[in-house]
Amino acid sequence: MSDITMIFGFLLILGLALPGLLITLWLLFPGAVERARLRVERTPWKTFGMGLAGLIGWAIPVIILSAVTLPLSKFLAVVTILIALTFATLGAAGMAAQMARRLARFSSPGLSEFAAFLRGAVALELAAAVPVLGWAIVVPIALIESMGAAIFSVLHWVPKPALRPAPAMAAESASELQSA
Repeated sequence: MSDITMIFGFLLILGLALPGLLITLWLLFPGAVERARLRVERTPWKTFGMGLAGLIGWAIPVIILSAVTLPLSKFLAVVTILIALTFATLGAAGMAAQMARRLARFSSPGLSEFAAFLRGAVALELAAAVPVLGWAIVVPIALIESMGAAIFSVLHWVPKPALRPAPAMAAESASELQSA
């Protein structure tokens, strides 16, 4: 019975800690989180590809360090994994910020930016907590996407703004379509 209580307590603390960590990153590194959010919003497939490349890049040293029999190499493998997960958390804050923007559109107009971000962080966490579907689909996709967003953010590779037609040109093309 104490094992079940311990597991439940751990999951409860983790459930409270993850949104807190994402909010902390959002407050401490607003520029980096915004760059990650822009990548998730505008170029999700490129971000996913970069995340996949980044995870493979992190996995190679971990596999090599794990294969070496020296105790220090095992420790370095664990440290490398923790650094990669910490790095990906920056991208997860960008994902939560993007979810917050989308949630704010459906919420009451007076919703503060903080409240929207908190809702986005909790929504991301709850989606990952769904048994089987969340664990097998949401978590791997979110991990890869957040790793890619973090890599782009740290490298300051912001997507180019989307080109929109000028209002006069849009009106002309609309009138051409109506006359045709």
